[in-house]
Amino acid sequence: MSRINVMQPWLGAEEIAAVTEVIRSGWVAQGPRVAAFEQEFARVQQADHAVAVSSCTTALHLALVVAGIGPGDDVVVPSFSFIATANAVVYVGARPVFADVDPVTGNLTADTVAAAMTPGTRAVIVVDQGGVPVDLGAVRGLCDPLGVVVVEDAACGAGSTYRGRPVGVGADVAAWSFHPRKIVTTGEGGMVTTSRPEWADRARRLREHAMSVSAAERHASVLAPAEQYLEVGFNYRMTDLQAAVGIVQLGRLPEVVARRREIAAVYTDQLAEVPGLRPVADPPWGTCNFQSFWVEVGPDFPLDRDALLAHLAAAEVSARRGIMATHRQPAYAGRDAGSQPLPVTEHLTDSTLILPVFHQMSGAQIEQVADALRSAAAVRI
Repeated sequence: MSRINVMQPWLGAEEIAAVTEVIRSGWVAQGPRVAAFEQEFARVQQADHAVAVSSCTTALHLALVVAGIGPGDDVVVPSFSFIATANAVVYVGARPVFADVDPVTGNLTADTVAAAMTPGTRAVIVVDQGGVPVDLGAVRGLCDPLGVVVVEDAACGAGSTYRGRPVGVGADVAAWSFHPRKIVTTGEGGMVTTSRPEWADRARRLREHAMSVSAAERHASVLAPAEQYLEVGFNYRMTDLQAAVGIVQLGRLPEVVARRREIAAVYTDQLAEVPGLRPVADPPWGTCNFQSFWVEVGPDFPLDRDALLAHLAAAEVSARRGIMATHRQPAYAGRDAGSQPLPVTEHLTDSTLILPVFHQMSGAQIEQVADALRSAAAVRI
């Protein structure tokens, strides 16, 4: 029996060949491969504009900057998310106001957003947590009449759908991650998508110090035009090495999502035999890519979440604690972040875990995980 990791990126000869080609070209920084990756990502995600950046965190930061969010503004965010969601709000000098989430999907809802709104709310960041699509239409129905910008943190969302279309399409602006834990990876990297050309244009400038002439344009010229720095920008560029990998990864996306959904279906069938464990599932309005297959450990299960994690580890299954609660972290201790109680967030953070799911996972490995869960269910305290 060997250890089963919670996630394993699917990389192969095609990615190696793509990176080799970039190295041979002599152009390894942001250049033609990044432009091609942006074009292909926009096509796959049905986005009007896509801007490649260095991470999803920098994508969230730029999304808020181009949306005009800044000091004095409130932004409603879930605490039930990786800390970068709230951090991006702090980066622009605004105040993150934490809202609770739905107990089934782990996502913000129109009701939880409405409960957290303040007179200073200028934006809401919704998250497709673990790849579960948020009910974006309901949130926009609340926010649009108020002039509140809706940002979608689609870090986990590539391959998930909302009402028959890719997630992210309906947001004012969306941010994506290509971290190795994600279904499409470039090692590190991110993307901003939006339907607003002026926001995309500004994000393109801001990612490379707000230069009036891009680095690619300058390097392509024998006599480079003089550039100006139109505002204070950032160095948030992606490299052509990363983009070459991303293009290959996008081609794998349908196959990867189909395989993850197969594994999730097997897990769901197996867990039906184990009382006290509730697996994540597709919501009525969309389909999940199962970037994370998380399970809620109920009070009628013989072990609590942490004890179950230890039991799985003893069986060489590397599961993980569920999504964090940002408001509990030291970085947010004592910070003014709204006054809403967050009972669902705290319950899910304390009672959920993430099971291994990756493309190359074998039937025997899936059975090893299921056996460990069944044996845990038989433990007598």
